[in-house]
Amino acid sequence: MENLLRPLIVVGGSVVLTLVIGWATDLLLRKADERHHETPLWGLLRRGRIPYQLVLCAALLRGALEEVPLLREHRVGLGRTLTLVLIGSAAWLVIRIAAAIVETSYSRYANGRSHRDPARVRRVRTQVTLIRRVVSAIVGVVAVAAMLLTFPTFRAAGASLLASAGILGIVAGVAAQSTLGNMFAGLQIAFGDMVRIGDTVVVDGEWGTVEEITLTFLTVRTWDERRITMPVSYFTSKPFENWSRGTPQMTGTVFWHLDHTAPLDAMRDKLRDVLRACPAWDGRAYDLSVTETTPNTMQVRGLVTAKDADDLWTVRVAVREQMIRWLADEHPYALPRVNTADAVLPPGRDGDRPSPDGVPAQRRYHGPPRPER
Repeated sequence: MENLLRPLIVVGGSVVLTLVIGWATDLLLRKADERHHETPLWGLLRRGRIPYQLVLCAALLRGALEEVPLLREHRVGLGRTLTLVLIGSAAWLVIRIAAAIVETSYSRYANGRSHRDPARVRRVRTQVTLIRRVVSAIVGVVAVAAMLLTFPTFRAAGASLLASAGILGIVAGVAAQSTLGNMFAGLQIAFGDMVRIGDTVVVDGEWGTVEEITLTFLTVRTWDERRITMPVSYFTSKPFENWSRGTPQMTGTVFWHLDHTAPLDAMRDKLRDVLRACPAWDGRAYDLSVTETTPNTMQVRGLVTAKDADDLWTVRVAVREQMIRWLADEHPYALPRVNTADAVLPPGRDGDRPSPDGVPAQRRYHGPPRPER
């Protein structure tokens, strides 16, 4: 009876002690989070309570194996299992703590009064994200290596593995050339400030926003909510457009193909009125000019500005739509027309008044008298 009761007491006591310590630690972190609202560190550290409890439980059970005679027969297997759990949970806890510290540093930087530049904030966010992934990868590799070294077979083969490490390194480098290239490209993007999370980019003719950057791939969310995933090496080997580089302010154009009689001065006044009524216009500049002519039409270009790419799109579509509607209602003669159709002359021109028969004098027939039928 004692041989059965003692293991239950030891195991149950270890679990209960782990839960009590974990609850007390979580309570202290919660109190600290309530007192210090200016930093999210304590709240982020609470995310590590599960790996923290696993570390405590595995350590207590690992130390109690010698005190339970019934478990001595399986000491090797249980000890190795608990050691693996201890290593894995410790690596998990280290990753959570590192993530909490990194996120806290980023939050302080982003919320600081002296750092209101959105471009700098996105740059730091990109670097923080990749640093956290690098730390997680390093800790994971070390944890897996430590787990493998707990097996005697791997320890015995360590000397031969080290002897052939040079050859294996060359083979692995050749085999993983693309992966390693993407990893180095990811680090180059993070610290070279080439592209950042939240930047507006154009890649392969697709316009979108950078949504995620990892060590190996990058995700761009397009305007129609599609996701384009591509290797990060693309951005270090091929040209691409970054509309958020420097400042997000942008200048856009709107084109109209109109008749040569279009009222350009009135269109400039209308463009000014449309922009003043458009909240997306940043008020920096606007312009309207003729950029090209053909025998039948002329090309009129409107120039508008906005604080970023999204607002620029809104301004362009609003100006294009309202200008066309205004021309159709107020100046229909300014719209392109087929040459064989009867023209509607602009007001104030000679010959625009219709004759009693309804035909303008300029287009009346002046040839020899038509024979009567």
